[in-house]
Amino acid sequence: MSSLLVISLAAAAVFAIAALGELLEQRAGILNVGLEGVMLLSGTFGFIAAKTSGSYLQGFTVAILTGALVGLLHGFFSITLGSNQVVNGMAIWILGFGLTTYIGYPYTGPLGLKPFPTVAGLPTFFLVALALAIAIWFLLFKTHLGLKLRSVGENPSVAEASGISVTGLRYLAAILAGMLVGLGGAVYSLVYNPVWNYNYLQGWGFIALALVFFSLWNPFLVVAGAVFFGVLWQLSLYPELLFPNVFSRYIWRAMPFVITIIVFIVLSTRWFRLRWGATKPEALGLAYQREN
Repeated sequence: MSSLLVISLAAAAVFAIAALGELLEQRAGILNVGLEGVMLLSGTFGFIAAKTSGSYLQGFTVAILTGALVGLLHGFFSITLGSNQVVNGMAIWILGFGLTTYIGYPYTGPLGLKPFPTVAGLPTFFLVALALAIAIWFLLFKTHLGLKLRSVGENPSVAEASGISVTGLRYLAAILAGMLVGLGGAVYSLVYNPVWNYNYLQGWGFIALALVFFSLWNPFLVVAGAVFFGVLWQLSLYPELLFPNVFSRYIWRAMPFVITIIVFIVLSTRWFRLRWGATKPEALGLAYQREN
């Protein structure tokens, strides 16, 4: 298997795991645009834990717990207080950016652990991403719990009238999403590029967010889109592998973000809303207050 494909799948694992977490949350009606901040916080604390303990297990555990706590924080502001979910997410991004710069600085440099093992030459966490996509698809579309999660993301008033706890299910989705996004951040900092530096993610959280919309809220399309962006990212670093002497390296480096912007522009058009809008959770990003 070519080295380009292997490293592209390793990058795709980061995008896919984080995006699958956000997809689960959005299906329940909660929008978190601060994935970059969640991944920065989780990846940094996981890196510190792994570096100081010499254990991948401790690093991943700390990262997942950090993600869960940040997801809970976002849930508190978005669900309990009912404040603007976009503003809450941006606040998490700013918090993650500033806090990790301060806390992570003493740990700048390589992780110093043995490379994480692969499975039959494939990145381990890409296989984890595939398993998560299947599990989330099964949860959402083949279980009673998944039906309830989707119902609170479509019409929370009707769901509440049916005896479903909108608040409880949205908190569950926010915490589970935080755990998965945290895992994605740890996969980046501990496996894909185990070297901590200032603002090491370079916008990967925003690409993961775009993937959720790009996939039309379908777990399998998330993985497919993650592979596409993974290959695109690696080509942006080493374009000479497939396209020698085609465009400047700096143009290639901008391509993943240019495509992300294009995706968001297309999603905001009237054409998209009329043709594909039915796939979007109806109550996404809208606060819900129970009527007494």
